[in-house]
Amino acid sequence: MKIHLKTERLIIREIEMTDVDDMFEMDSDPEVHKYILQTPVTSKDEIVEVIKMLRKQYKDNGIARWAVVDKISGEMLGWCGIKYYTDELNGHQNFYEHGYRFKQKHWGKGYATESSKAVLNWAFSNLNTDAIYAITDLGNNGSIHVLNKLGFELKEIFKYNETRLKCNWFEMQKSDWK
Repeated sequence: MKIHLKTERLIIREIEMTDVDDMFEMDSDPEVHKYILQTPVTSKDEIVEVIKMLRKQYKDNGIARWAVVDKISGEMLGWCGIKYYTDELNGHQNFYEHGYRFKQKHWGKGYATESSKAVLNWAFSNLNTDAIYAITDLGNNGSIHVLNKLGFELKEIFKYNETRLKCNWFEMQKSDWK
């Protein structure tokens, strides 16, 4: 399934192998990885493996992170989308989690909010779910701001895993989505 969403400034579509260079630019930046459990990538081969994993998620779950592309320039700015978790996390299993990541040069331009609105509209219209969750590091104020603007509700602080300190656990109920 190729998802194609459009907003005023953006095209949102499946991530393809042609996105290797843009994804490498984003995921090799230490600042982009400051609040996530991963270290920056050091080779495009690592990105190829990430794209293969995402393509498998599209096939297996019908959903994964999607490329966010500038309508005018055609540049992939980052990604935004829904991930389906089958493993247990914070007492939940088989749930949908919303996330986004953008190249640092595109932070603060409203792309996370704009793409998230389109993705969440799609998700609540097409997925059989009453809730979508989001996870942030306690110090990631930019992401917390976006989730608050979208209407996510902070439900609790939890320990992500043994190597990670505490994270925020946000929830959006379908009945609360505008």
